Amino acid sequence: MAAAIDGVFPYTLQELVKKSKVLVVGAGGIGCEVLKNLVLSGFTDIEIIDLDTIDLSNLNRQFLFHREHVGKSKARVARESALSFNPDANITAYHDSVTSTDYGVNFYKKFDLVLSALDNRAARIHVNRMCLNADVPLIESGTAGYSGQVELIKRGLTQCYECTPKEKQRSFPGCTIRNTPSEPIHCIVWAKHLFNQLFGESLDDEDISPDAADPDAQEAAVSADSDGASGDATPKVVDKEEEKEPKEDKEDDLDNGNVVRINTRQWAKECNYDAGTLFNKFFNEDINCLLQMGNLWLTRRAPVPVQWDTLLPESKSDDNPEIAKQHHKVWTLEECASVFASALKDLSASFLKLEGDDTLSWDKDDQPAMDFVAACANVRSYIFNIERKSRFEIKSMAGNIIPAIATTNAITAGISVLRAFNVLEAKWTQCITVYARLRLNPRNQFLVPDACLPGPNPDCSVCSKDPAITLKIDTKRMTIRELRDEVLIKTLNMVKPDVEVPLTSTVLLSSEEGETDDIEGKLLSEMNIVDGVILKADDFFQNYELRIIISHFDAEREDNLFEVVAQAKQLQPKEEEKIIEKEVEKEEEKKDLDKSAKKRSANGAGDATDEGPSTSKRSKPTDVDVVDDDDDDDCLLIEEDEDEAETVAVATDKLSVQSPPKSGTKRKPSDVIDDDDEDITEILDSSDEEPAGPTKCKRTRLDESLSNPIEVINID
Repeated sequence: MAAAIDGVFPYTLQELVKKSKVLVVGAGGIGCEVLKNLVLSGFTDIEIIDLDTIDLSNLNRQFLFHREHVGKSKARVARESALSFNPDANITAYHDSVTSTDYGVNFYKKFDLVLSALDNRAARIHVNRMCLNADVPLIESGTAGYSGQVELIKRGLTQCYECTPKEKQRSFPGCTIRNTPSEPIHCIVWAKHLFNQLFGESLDDEDISPDAADPDAQEAAVSADSDGASGDATPKVVDKEEEKEPKEDKEDDLDNGNVVRINTRQWAKECNYDAGTLFNKFFNEDINCLLQMGNLWLTRRAPVPVQWDTLLPESKSDDNPEIAKQHHKVWTLEECASVFASALKDLSASFLKLEGDDTLSWDKDDQPAMDFVAACANVRSYIFNIERKSRFEIKSMAGNIIPAIATTNAITAGISVLRAFNVLEAKWTQCITVYARLRLNPRNQFLVPDACLPGPNPDCSVCSKDPAITLKIDTKRMTIRELRDEVLIKTLNMVKPDVEVPLTSTVLLSSEEGETDDIEGKLLSEMNIVDGVILKADDFFQNYELRIIISHFDAEREDNLFEVVAQAKQLQPKEEEKIIEKEVEKEEEKKDLDKSAKKRSANGAGDATDEGPSTSKRSKPTDVDVVDDDDDDDCLLIEEDEDEAETVAVATDKLSVQSPPKSGTKRKPSDVIDDDDEDITEILDSSDEEPAGPTKCKRTRLDESLSNPIEVINID
């Protein structure tokens, strides 16, 4: 081991490596490489945590695993493999979720350093907060294809993972998914919703049945009513309130001529998950229901229903396991039906073995679940005359992934461990972010260092002195329970939030079981949570407090019920805002006058002592929808602005002036290359064409000519 050999490291670093206690979070593509590098470097006290198990697809890039390890814990197998390099190392493995309450702030405080090799945003956010609270340096890393990134996060010194806002997940209107799909991704989303309706955790907004409330279908619906049509008689998913309706009400509805609506999951159970019955329901009866909405097809090509008997007659077997193994082939309609039947059989068997309210969770690496989504998506694509995709392509789209490159993982892990040496020696200025890229930049670099170490964002909703956000929310439609589940847990990534109204000491949510159950179903407005009210949210587990300023708005039918805005300016009283705006205007006017005076002086006397115009240019990136996750690494691409460099060179030749050093600008931390379709902040070194001087941070707008951006999420 390197640290065991005198002379490899300086004596001080050698001793630090031997004595340091390190935590590695994630044992995937990057995590395996990091663990190997740590052990070979001489670290002897290491702990590693990962919840995942080894899949066959991991073996091409996660070299601590072999075929005999498939299905076993990644963390435990990684430990065993790493010990073969140095049997004297003390490595502890946890096959568990890093967000578990077993790993609180005190758990992190025992480490000198944490290296993150995660593949999803929620876990990254959690580890970021825990390391900030424990005041432990965090080395964050991520890859996406041939791009990689390594950065340091340290409380009070650098920006944290949440200092810059992340792009929102791309969403689609419900009526598009249910009624009028036009792209393969629409059919894939619909198929994932169908999986959840039958086997997973079902949400009200994931209803897969035809949407009669679609505005484009309203006229048709009215016309049908006037003609005395009775409407669709196929079973339709209902929300939880409808499920709880007493039988007497349903009988009255039947007497009045209305259709009895039952839950899709319950209906499927009653049908014994018969493949033909379910197939005809989703791909024939529901499609015929859509065809009755004539207005939908005035300017669109009408869908074509398909019938189970025409694809797989009773005399033909639907059991052909070899079809599902053809991942790169676009299946025929008959093959899709066969795969549908086989996957349905396996999933229903697994689902029926569960106890209580337990459900299945869709996973792109679970073969029956992936086969089910691929088959359903392709059948629906056929019905709506949309291009069908291979199972491999659907897996990439459904999981929002980009294939990982083993070389990029190795490079990124190597840089992470080099940064670990800098952290142990407290050489913070040498811990600047490094980006790996596919193509060389104009300075012939493919490993491009950042120009500066960005400081904390004073408006950050996590690491600032007084964390606060504005929550735009429809208080007339959002319940207390939804505030907890959708806003605090899913969006703000809290674990066990407590919420109260400080002015009235009203407790809205409590992490103590049963304390606020009686009010969780009430609307926010019913609890006097209206525009202007300030809430205090506290997560004891994360040691995280947050002020939430409520800003009410009336959401339209297809609008999201809430939006989180983390800008300090929006938290100030209006009078204070006006005063600050006036002060800013005065400062800008003063700067303009100073610049004009300097220009006149430079043009008139050629005084080289005057400072020239700044060569640092910033432009605000445009907002682009992205598809996110859960789980992704945003890597930044770097390009040189040659035109700007030439202009500056000409200007400096004429004026003989030098631009002053520039302070570090904020940049977007690692997450995914978008996990999906977005603008990328570019961070440039000074080019060879610029005059000698300090390196400058620049931002430029991503080339707007790029079209159809795609969000990608790294699977490591």
